[in-house]
Parts: sequence; structure tokens; C-alpha cells
Amino acid sequence: MLRLRTTRRTLRIGHQMTDIKLVALDGEDLAVMSAHVQDAVVRVGELTFQPGDKRFVAVMRRFDWLNAETSGTKKDFVRRQTGLRIDQVERAQVTGFDPTDGDRVLSLLAVSFEETTAPAGIVTLHFSGDTAIALHVGYIEAELKDLGAAWTTKNRPDHPDEEAT
Repeated sequence: MLRLRTTRRTLRIGHQMTDIKLVALDGEDLAVMSAHVQDAVVRVGELTFQPGDKRFVAVMRRFDWLNAETSGTKKDFVRRQTGLRIDQVERAQVTGFDPTDGDRVLSLLAVSFEETTAPAGIVTLHFSGDTAIALHVGYIEAELKDLGAAWTTKNRPDHPDEEAT
């Protein structure tokens, strides 16, 4: 069951913004989270796996798709600093990038869940350029939370391949 909490604040430029806090406990919840983090950018140095705590944490700058869909004007595109926490992580596997290259920037495309032996499975963070992080979890327990910082951007991520399919 997805729990959503929002709070409203005003950016310095004068329009309203909504902070989100999502909790995911199953694959459907994770799919909703995935929609909110599509096109987020994150430095490799801001990805942390804490094996002792069975926790994966990422601090990213997500594109606010909800705001973009409702405003429709370039001056209202917003990126937000957002934290993603995934608990119950038994193991993490990195594909396609060097985890010690802290300054490398990755673009998050989606987050998915593949069940192995219920309720366990693999939460995968899919990045552009055939890069990914596979998190082997005992069960899904994740949180996505805006951390307060937000700024406008003139650029809206574009997905030309989506229109062709």
C-alpha cells in the first residue's frame, strides 16, 4: 500500500511546489516511485550501500514530472533534491560503471522489481548507457522523500523513442 504525504511550499519565483514522501511496500508501489524518479540525475559518489544496515541510499536531483505536466511552461520546470532509501538489501551488484568514480553522473530511467522467492526479489535501478544497480532484497521497503532544495530549469527531459513505439 503506497502512502503519499505532500506539503506545499513556495519557490522564490512565486509558484507553489509540493514535496513528496512516498513509501513502497510492494512492486506496484515501487512502480509509482519509479515514475517520480524518471530522469533523475545522480553522482556515483551520492550512491551508498550500507551492508551492515542492509540499506541503499541515493541522493538525486529528480525532474518534477507532476509539476511539468500541470504547468506546461518552460519557466515552471523544476528539479528537486530527493533521497531514495531502500532497506532489507542483502547484496548490491553494479553493472556498466565504476562505483569508485564518484564524479560520474548517471541518469536514472526506471526502478523495477523482479520477485525471486516471495517476498524476496531484486530491485533494479536502470540508468542510461546500459548501467544498472541490482539490489537483492528480502522484501520491498523503500522511501522516496524530497529533501527541500528545488530550483527551476529550462530543460525538460525528452524521450523521442517513446513516440516512435
